[in-house]
Amino acid sequence: MTELTKNAPVVTIDGPSGSGKGTIAKLLADRLGFALLDSGALYRLTALAALNAGVDLVDEARVADIAANLDIRFAIADGEVSAVLGGVDVSRDIRMEEVSMAASRVAAVPAVREALLQRQRDFRAAPGLVADGRDMGTTVFPDAPVKIFLTASAEERARRRYAQLQGRGVSVSLRDLLEDIRARDDRDMNRAASPLAPAEDAVVLDSTDIDIEGVLQKVLELVQQRVV
Repeated sequence: MTELTKNAPVVTIDGPSGSGKGTIAKLLADRLGFALLDSGALYRLTALAALNAGVDLVDEARVADIAANLDIRFAIADGEVSAVLGGVDVSRDIRMEEVSMAASRVAAVPAVREALLQRQRDFRAAPGLVADGRDMGTTVFPDAPVKIFLTASAEERARRRYAQLQGRGVSVSLRDLLEDIRARDDRDMNRAASPLAPAEDAVVLDSTDIDIEGVLQKVLELVQQRVV
């Protein structure tokens, strides 16, 4: 790692599923001209690869081996980020509910998190990086000058996910989504490896009653104070 890369500023945006951190991270990276790391996509890709290979997710050694040897890349076209696994665009596949739930289980495996740690850190490059995930500010980039923990009520997050899936023509139950989100929150917050929690120096933003543009402006103000 060059000195320029090592010192490139990082903005971390952590938080639970459905808090809006992915949308904010993408908009922020675009506004700042920074690179973007969707760490959740790495775990989704690991989960999808394991499911495609017929690997039981309780087989931690095999899942960790898959994580360490993922053939992946991220392609950006027309402002959209695509995830490519083994040469195939799987951007839609990794957003399926089955893969989302599997990713949460995979992310709880310490060996998987270790296998993906350096790969995530390698995204750091000049002029800067916006990193979206659940342990970006606590584990992956503890020296980041700007750390955001974005949250929202479970009910609001379920409503957002419901609207998103309905917009894609996917029939789902709002009640089931709420149960899934609560179960995922419990799993993420209580896992042994890098549990979901704000870093001690993170700014906590509750987006329950704030629209995307409002959250983005608050984050931009913090970046301007600490980085720009």
